[in-house]
Amino acid sequence: MTIHIDRRTLLRAGLAGAGALILPGCGEITRSPSVRELLRSAESLTMAAQRLALSKGSLAPTYSAKDLSPNFKPNGSTNPSTPEYVALRDNAFETYRLRIGGKVGNPLSLSLSDLKSLPSRTQITKHDCVEGWTAIGGWTGVPLSTLLEEARLDGDVRYIVFHCFDTLGRNSAQYYESIDLIDAFHPQTILAYEMNGQMLPVAHGAPLRLRAERHLGYKQAKYIRAIEAVSSFASLHGGRGGYWEDRGYEWYAGI
Repeated sequence: MTIHIDRRTLLRAGLAGAGALILPGCGEITRSPSVRELLRSAESLTMAAQRLALSKGSLAPTYSAKDLSPNFKPNGSTNPSTPEYVALRDNAFETYRLRIGGKVGNPLSLSLSDLKSLPSRTQITKHDCVEGWTAIGGWTGVPLSTLLEEARLDGDVRYIVFHCFDTLGRNSAQYYESIDLIDAFHPQTILAYEMNGQMLPVAHGAPLRLRAERHLGYKQAKYIRAIEAVSSFASLHGGRGGYWEDRGYEWYAGI
């Protein structure tokens, strides 16, 4: 017998217990060690349940152009102020280079023109924010798998890390995120340079942002500066695999 489980049913079940612990506006989660341990245990169960219910290639729902949200609220940063980013933004990203390195046999350095010359994918999907709001947007970009295949990952790589231009918080901590290889090679995981048929707006992550459509919004890294293939993220920043994860959010945010 085949059991069909809706992705958002899993999301509601997975977040029901933890939702009350998250402050509005994607703010800090409680610092209690016991609460963090509870969330980590729930995360393992959520990940196991989704991976059991869905195949590696299961697709997130897609929509038509008539479903596009008239007002798509930007998540996270909206206009990074770091000098490197400001210089690129003011030059229309003409000198931007995406660097892909870490545990790879063929490190890459690609301009926006290089990225746009590669085979692209367009998808209209729903963005689910941990705050509770959703919006539907259209994204065009290069499949992440295309770049990773060209970079030739080492055999012990387990995660793909996205280093970003934006910084958050009082200590101006660098934003970063990571996903595993199952999500990195998923057909709907793209590096988007267009939104709704136009150049990606600064507020939505220009020049390049991640769209990993089976995850919550905070996994959709914006303002991508570099990509790093790693076997572990224990030595990166807070060691949890992402800016918000270092502050208590779940690393696995599948929906």
